[in-house]
Amino acid sequence: MQINVAQQLRSSIGSIRDYEVKQVIDVIGDGKGSLVQGKVRLMRTDQGILVKGRLDIEVKLTCGRCLSLFGCPLALDIEEEYFPTTDVVSGAPLSLPEEFGGFTIDEHHELDLTEAIHQYALLAMPMKPLCREDCAGLCPHCGHNLNLGACNCPPQGADPRWSELSRLASAGNDLMSEEKGTQ
Repeated sequence: MQINVAQQLRSSIGSIRDYEVKQVIDVIGDGKGSLVQGKVRLMRTDQGILVKGRLDIEVKLTCGRCLSLFGCPLALDIEEEYFPTTDVVSGAPLSLPEEFGGFTIDEHHELDLTEAIHQYALLAMPMKPLCREDCAGLCPHCGHNLNLGACNCPPQGADPRWSELSRLASAGNDLMSEEKGTQ
């Protein structure tokens, strides 16, 4: 997703250009494209071009419970400064600012938003993606997706390691019932 900023680099500090973004790019590195759309504003700074914008995208993720693929919408609020590597007038190479850790504008004065969108999308993705909040997951015995209905596995008995806790819980319930009956 490249934008030629040669004309804007020749402009005065503070000059602004707005762009509509609507392009399919491989955002999460899975080889499949996702439609990225929104608006970005490019402003000339004393050192380069400041990009601000809001982009919407839907990526395909795997649910952390049922392992199904689902579309996950992401809203990306981008704010990055891009620094030129070549002087727009003379064509001479430029040095980057000290402690540089950002993005560059290439020797053809092209500003590429792809890597910034990739990084912002990775940060916006949920750590444990769920296809829906009440996802039932998979049966631990046969692997059936429980969102599609119950499986044919026989009901499992309680783990004997929890028997003491179950006994205490039922004793507490009995005690509470007796107290309610005396009131």
